[in-house]
Amino acid sequence: MAEPRGPTDEEEAPLLNNNDEAPSLSAERDGFFASFIAATKEPLSLLSKILLVVCLILLLLTSVFIGLFAGAEHKLKNREGLPLPTVTTTQYATQTTTQTRTTTYTAVPTQSPYKPPCSTTQCVTLAASILSSLDTTVDPCDDFYQFTNGGWLKENPLPAAKASFSQFQKLAQNNVQIIKEIITRDPTPETSPADAASLKKLKDLYQSCMNEATLEEIGHEPLLNMTRELRKAIRGQVWNKANDEEPLKPLGEKVGKVGLTAATAYLHSRGISGLFGMYIDGDAAVDPDFMTLQFTQDGLGLPAKEYYEESSVVTAYTRAVAAVLEALDETPDTPEEARDKFWPPIPWPPWGGGGDNPRENRTERAVRLAESVADFEIKLAKAHLDLDILYQDPFFTYNPYSFDNFTSHLPEFDFPAYIAAFTPRNFPEKIIVSYPPYMKSISRLISETNAEVLEAYFVARTALSLAGYLGQTTKVWKANRSLDELLRGLKKGAVEDRDDWCLARVESALGFAAGRFFVQETFGGQSQIKAAKVIDDIITTFKSSLSKLEWMDKESAQAASEKATAIRVKVGYPFYPNTTSDASIVSYYRPVKPDPTRFLDNMVSTSKAEVFRMWLTLGRMRNKDAWEMFPSTVNAYFNPPANEIVFPAGILRPPFFSQDWPTYLSYASFGGVAAHELTHAFDSAGRMYNQRGKLEEWWTNSTSQHFDERKNCIAEQYSKYTVDDGKGGVVHVNGNLTSGENIGDAGLIYAYHAWKAQETEGLMSGTEYTLPGLQGYTREQLFFIAYGRIWGRNMKTAAAVQQVRTDPHSPARYRVDGTLSNIPEFAKAFNCPKKTPMNPAKRCSLWS
Repeated sequence: MAEPRGPTDEEEAPLLNNNDEAPSLSAERDGFFASFIAATKEPLSLLSKILLVVCLILLLLTSVFIGLFAGAEHKLKNREGLPLPTVTTTQYATQTTTQTRTTTYTAVPTQSPYKPPCSTTQCVTLAASILSSLDTTVDPCDDFYQFTNGGWLKENPLPAAKASFSQFQKLAQNNVQIIKEIITRDPTPETSPADAASLKKLKDLYQSCMNEATLEEIGHEPLLNMTRELRKAIRGQVWNKANDEEPLKPLGEKVGKVGLTAATAYLHSRGISGLFGMYIDGDAAVDPDFMTLQFTQDGLGLPAKEYYEESSVVTAYTRAVAAVLEALDETPDTPEEARDKFWPPIPWPPWGGGGDNPRENRTERAVRLAESVADFEIKLAKAHLDLDILYQDPFFTYNPYSFDNFTSHLPEFDFPAYIAAFTPRNFPEKIIVSYPPYMKSISRLISETNAEVLEAYFVARTALSLAGYLGQTTKVWKANRSLDELLRGLKKGAVEDRDDWCLARVESALGFAAGRFFVQETFGGQSQIKAAKVIDDIITTFKSSLSKLEWMDKESAQAASEKATAIRVKVGYPFYPNTTSDASIVSYYRPVKPDPTRFLDNMVSTSKAEVFRMWLTLGRMRNKDAWEMFPSTVNAYFNPPANEIVFPAGILRPPFFSQDWPTYLSYASFGGVAAHELTHAFDSAGRMYNQRGKLEEWWTNSTSQHFDERKNCIAEQYSKYTVDDGKGGVVHVNGNLTSGENIGDAGLIYAYHAWKAQETEGLMSGTEYTLPGLQGYTREQLFFIAYGRIWGRNMKTAAAVQQVRTDPHSPARYRVDGTLSNIPEFAKAFNCPKKTPMNPAKRCSLWS
């Protein structure tokens, strides 16, 4: 038996005991103490000293982490009625003026106790962002929106120059900064000539926007060029650069067919609305893939028809129109010395109606015309169909006309000439009208309105649409800004950061070019595959649940399953234009040649290119590779006639998605978005399109009746929600207008069940891991927290009113509380008592 060794500076002893027989506990303990005492009496080797220092440092770091962790947990949980997370029973206590309620639920650990939470930098950052977004002073059973977003709302106050700021907008802001970094760096030797050309277009457009000195120097000149061209069109003059100095012909009493057609086509070709709208989409009732001409209402200067009923808003709008008409009026004033020669010295006849007044100066003329334009638009607004019908009833808004029959209802226009301005070699035989009475209304309105007022209307539409592209010292920019401040509640004089604003304009104008580089920069690894899996799992869950819906019969369930199977899913980026091909992008934007000194001209040219590109699809079959959104867009959509759901790479980023997140977060945040778009295929409007995108009644009458009962329940629920009108009253949400979006939000239940279906697998594979500081919440609770927090949004009162009047989406608060209060799984997760706001006695249940 070897003798014990003496002390040595060399580390030769084994790190692990290799003896076959394990020592007894007492022997191990006695040996340990003996060794410890002996060690304290021996001098330390160099290695021992190093190890001792390392141990002390690790001990210190561990103590700091434990202290921070305990502090965070204490801050989260140690309030009245809410014990620390080591206790499995958690209580929320809410004190009101009338009662005290204690809500108790059992918190199930997010994973087995022996698995520590993830401690990587990414996990710590993610956990911190979730914790900081919460307001734990609020009972989640009372106001879940505030509970999940209170911290974020406080940390992200509304910028003075913005009408709203949300999680969506914050991510969009981050995305455009990535685009900025891409377009402002120099091309590398590896950059292809085609990509270099695309980058130059992006950079030139960006520089033209940022070149404020030039914008101020040229003032109204670019807009005056356009309005001069527009006035000639109205007066029947052919405009070109060679005859730009040719004086305007006198304006008659009425605008002729040629002039009215030319002026309308001029506006529409530049993406400016006026009188009516024309667009190309599938013939939903015959062949959804055959691209057909569509006619709809348009042309209001205010955001919605309701604004024309408010005298204060109409006054402000009239003032803005007067300012732009005066700024763009190139008719010289009558000299003061000449005015005295006119007789009588007062307007004649004194009761008015005597035509042009020779004593009227430019300002007076602008005010008079602005009042007439406002009156014209009031009548136009009255002719508009309410948006809840326009958006939610595709059968009502599908009215096919032969082209000859259509033109007979609007004899004031030369529609063959109008269409030839966009697509001279492609003449339609059919046009689909969304609201036939609108044709008769505008025909009568045009016939009753004199030429001077119609010209002023066209000029005002052009000026107010393009005002933002001018220098900020111009009268037109100021007039439009003043109106915007009223309508959106913006702080006077507070202007959005120019850099952010210009980058957003670049993205809107050249989004597929920017998107090619954005995808290369941000959308790598397994992002596309993992996002697609979330979507596929939700679709599978949806299909399997249809047979369990008590209101849907077997025949309709089978048809719905077939439609869900047929839905085309697009994730990340399009293939038309092909963002994986440098040549495809260059070809797509070939007509656009930005001038670094001409911002307004650049934006108009990109709009023209997009409009003419749309018209090229007329009479052709749908390009199934085409997208309606850019790759960097923070949004998603469902297209009923195409039967497709689309998810750009822009939204597949935190706080919506990350390929490295635990699945309960991914299925809640991005899964909530995916389920929303899927469920749109079966909402109040989407359900009327079958699996081929064709408009027809493909559910049985019984199923349709039961669906409508549940849809009406949801509409009534949301119609009770209100926003402050800023005048001491409230404006109610239009539950009919928001019906489709609310039903889409209700699809969250499918994201929840899709997550639960793979939970066991996730636990086994490690994708259900715990985040530090969040162990006190169950995975079910974290799922709903992750969903709730994506809707965080601060908003000006005026902007909230505008949203309620114009947007088919409900306000953010109700997209959380309204949705989750209808989901029993939410109330169960937080153990909300019956009849609390988030666990109401009556639910509007559709998908569960």
